[in-house]
Amino acid sequence: MRLATRRVVMTMVVLAGTASVTRAQQQDRAYVGALVGVSTLSADARSSTSPPDARVSLYKPENGPALDVFAGVELTRFLTAQANYVWNRNDVTLFSSFLSHSGGGFYEQNRESSQHAAVADLLLYFRARASGVRPYLSTGVGVIRFKSGTPRSTVESGAVAPHDDISGPRAALRVAVGIDLALGRRAAFRYSFSETISGNPISARLAPPGERSLANFQNLFGVLWRL
Repeated sequence: MRLATRRVVMTMVVLAGTASVTRAQQQDRAYVGALVGVSTLSADARSSTSPPDARVSLYKPENGPALDVFAGVELTRFLTAQANYVWNRNDVTLFSSFLSHSGGGFYEQNRESSQHAAVADLLLYFRARASGVRPYLSTGVGVIRFKSGTPRSTVESGAVAPHDDISGPRAALRVAVGIDLALGRRAAFRYSFSETISGNPISARLAPPGERSLANFQNLFGVLWRL
């Protein structure tokens, strides 16, 4: 009788301990974090010739700041779902010129642009969470709102530059590679390099219009904290 009682007590203790560990693991599955870094936009250019007429247009972006605020939850040991708010700002210079039998013209315009994005990602880790070094690949989809307001400066000669806002939402695809480095049981340092592809509202306003999608490359560093 005593032996049976001992076995029952030991079983209850083991189950209680297992339940405590399981609850702790479930609590640690959720996390939040923030990354900061540099955003680089892709450029675009196009030429159109029909002698004696010729036209050329392009835009040149500058590097700018970027921010990614995110929250995620581990679905399995190697798969994680994550929601992101991403922001970046980049200066852009637009240029267009034309030549015809009756003359020619050009414009050059400097603008500030920004992007606000909501993205849902799936992260595939190559090592379990118990590892202090966890490289990953991720892919996700979302919506980006691009906005470029009043131009900073414009030089025109025989050609008309766009003077209104360039803005609008676009669907986006994001892919990234990164790594998490444990800083303790709850905190980790994260590095991420991502590319986000969307429709290009800048190219659409060039004359002649550009044809490439807009690619946004981001190098980001930051921390995450397990809840």
